Amino acid sequence: MPSGTILIADDDAAIRTVLSQALTRVGYDVRTTSNAATLWRWASQGDGDLVFTDVMMPDENGFDLIPRIKKVRPDIPIVVISAQNTLMTAITAAERGAYEYLPKPFDLNEVIAVAERALSTPGASGVPVLKPEDDDKIPLIGRSPAMQEIYRVLARLMQTDLSVMVSGESGTGKELVAKALHDYGKRRQGPFVAINMAAIPRELIESELFGHEKGAFTGASQRSTGRFQQAEGGTLFLDEIGDMPMEAQTRLLRVLQEGEYTTVGGRTPIKTDVRIVAATNRDLKQLINQGLFREDLFYRLNVVPIRLPPLRERTEDIPDLVRHFLKLAQEEGLPPKSVDVEGMDLLKRYRWPGNVRELENLVRRLAALYTEETIGVSVLKIELAEPTFGIPPEPAGGDEGLSELVERALIREFASFGDDLPPDGLHERVLAQVEKPLLSICLAATRGNQIKASQLLGINRNTLRKKIRELDVQGVRLPR
Repeated sequence: MPSGTILIADDDAAIRTVLSQALTRVGYDVRTTSNAATLWRWASQGDGDLVFTDVMMPDENGFDLIPRIKKVRPDIPIVVISAQNTLMTAITAAERGAYEYLPKPFDLNEVIAVAERALSTPGASGVPVLKPEDDDKIPLIGRSPAMQEIYRVLARLMQTDLSVMVSGESGTGKELVAKALHDYGKRRQGPFVAINMAAIPRELIESELFGHEKGAFTGASQRSTGRFQQAEGGTLFLDEIGDMPMEAQTRLLRVLQEGEYTTVGGRTPIKTDVRIVAATNRDLKQLINQGLFREDLFYRLNVVPIRLPPLRERTEDIPDLVRHFLKLAQEEGLPPKSVDVEGMDLLKRYRWPGNVRELENLVRRLAALYTEETIGVSVLKIELAEPTFGIPPEPAGGDEGLSELVERALIREFASFGDDLPPDGLHERVLAQVEKPLLSICLAATRGNQIKASQLLGINRNTLRKKIRELDVQGVRLPR
């Protein structure tokens, strides 16, 4: 049966009662207080085996109290409980030496499990306190249980060099996770370097990563440094790792195993000290089964997996995200705005195929284009229903209807070529005349949804985005 004395400090009487009853019921002795002064007196006198403390108390901030307790009681585990459910709270709790961070409202079974675990292992001593930026500058926003768990994992990883694999749909914020790990970790004084595998020609990826010597290949007129050298002492973010060709995967694996690499065309090994954070929106295990991704590299990169949930799985975070993006827009000089209750409910019901990135773009558009101080349902219905490319709403037939629209649009578009269509085999001329209108039609058919458009075209979304920029693709109106 569990044993030990637990000290609880929280200015909320209901929280104290609930925690006390739950922990007493399983066999612990519990003492509660509403202020930091009493908690400090108990702890400094040697009382208690475990501490649960709130952050915001009437006489002192709990974060300021933790280092004082750890100085006189270095082995006592301290659990922070807080309604300030942000990444910064989790990071600060870890930096001040807390054993664990539990956001309110918490699950009592988890509280009991944390207590049992903390009392069976000595609490960690504090680590040097950082002076991070304000909460408003933290790019990860959300109070949902899914985001709280991500915050706790990130807080534990800040002072390590473990490789991290971030997975999730496009637009969920994978690079923001990598940036947070860097900016608030022990490598924050070093560079943060990002490279997107899907945006670089496959034959140039090894040169981009490792650099090349003069004359190493056609066009290599001078020596060039790679991303590993640029990220030395810091963090290298490998985005869309599933698009890395096998040859580059083999070289990357060797770097992770041996801690050194050679430039393309070079012979002298170069030592490297870089933390790797990789990201993917693809199923890497499926790619492994297809022979497209090395299993040994996967396990080297996937030391700590973090899955970012799509926005539709954490709709309770939408109000915080909207307020955050509106505040950023105001800081950029746009007039202040808000979204009313009915409008926020509508945003929660929307599916958000583009995830947080789509929400941010919508909010910025609302801030820039509308004069209303308070945005309501009428405006949001227009924005969420109106196609980005100025076409009618998606047909009820779903993807089959889209295919019919695309087919009719293609017939209409290419009918204008008449007898001028290029003969078979002249691929460049075919691409020149077909590629841009085809992309435009598919984007129109999917109402500007690049994920759906890339699926219709059978290409990677990053490739689609690159083509849109290169070809200056504009939408078209589909025939009905």
